[in-house]
Amino acid sequence: MLDIAPGLTVAFAAYLLGGIPVGLIVARRVAGIDVREHGSSNIGATNVYRVVGARAGALVWVLDVLKGVAPTIGAAHLGLHTGWCVLAGLAAVVGHSFSPFLRFRGGKGAATSFGVMLGVMWPVAACTVVLWLGLVAITRYVSVATIVSAAAMTPLTLVLFSGDTPRLVLAILAGTLTILRHRSNIQRLLNGTEHRFGQR
Repeated sequence: MLDIAPGLTVAFAAYLLGGIPVGLIVARRVAGIDVREHGSSNIGATNVYRVVGARAGALVWVLDVLKGVAPTIGAAHLGLHTGWCVLAGLAAVVGHSFSPFLRFRGGKGAATSFGVMLGVMWPVAACTVVLWLGLVAITRYVSVATIVSAAAMTPLTLVLFSGDTPRLVLAILAGTLTILRHRSNIQRLLNGTEHRFGQR
């Protein structure tokens, strides 16, 4: 019971942190553009990479990952239960996807979800990044790699963290949200119009 007030406070702070539209800010600072008006219209690292350049895209990815890492590590350092660490991470992902600073619109949550996994279950994060890199190399589709990696989070958690309910809930919810946020990519893949990695 003593964890409730600090746990909810950390979760709310994580939501606000996750909601910071890093891609939008970086694109404006570097190129003076609204990245939502270019490419796929998404504020995530992939679209920033495609529209602004590799350095800007890499910076956005790192910052979006940190938005997921910071709340989970912060909650752990406060001595909060694993469940609160997971909730803080999920709040960051929701904030990124439904930003209060962008009228509850936002990115697709993949990088921030990866950051959350780094914070609370790094072995799963390590496996998904290896899978992601392999799929990008084979298919040249970032979206395919991201969707498959998101789907793999749940079985990987079941194997590597058997019986750990909070982490399993995280894997299911974060993975499902990431896939749902890629609906437009799935449609473009079916239509044969999805951009390959490196394609402008």
